[in-house]
Amino acid sequence: MSKNIIILSLIIGSILLVGVASADKGEAEKAAVVAAKAWLKLVDQGKYSNSWKEAAGYFKKAVTKEQWEQSMQAVRKPLGKILSRKLKSKNYMTSLPGAPDGEYVVIQFETSFENKKSAIETVTPMLGKDGKWRVSGYFIK
Repeated sequence: MSKNIIILSLIIGSILLVGVASADKGEAEKAAVVAAKAWLKLVDQGKYSNSWKEAAGYFKKAVTKEQWEQSMQAVRKPLGKILSRKLKSKNYMTSLPGAPDGEYVVIQFETSFENKKSAIETVTPMLGKDGKWRVSGYFIK
């Protein structure tokens, strides 16, 4: 009888842990989306230098501020003003190809610009050691 109670307790404990993990994942995704939108606002305003400063350390190691500004001038600026941006997907991950293990959320937005009516923006915030989500990658397709 007591063996069955222990097994039942372990099963209930496992179910509760999965529920907590799911809740944490959901909270992480929400926080990452908020951070991504705030960062995208800087990019939308043409504040490319500020967007670089607000990015994750991993991002800053991969591209210099000057390279980032040049890239945004060449790729993002010609798209024109943003007309709309709608969350398409968000996916919490702990491992990404070519990146250190950590906590990431890969976020996709369906975006419309003045000069490109249909685009997909992929923004990948990562959780820093200070508990803040910062963008570690950005791609427009």
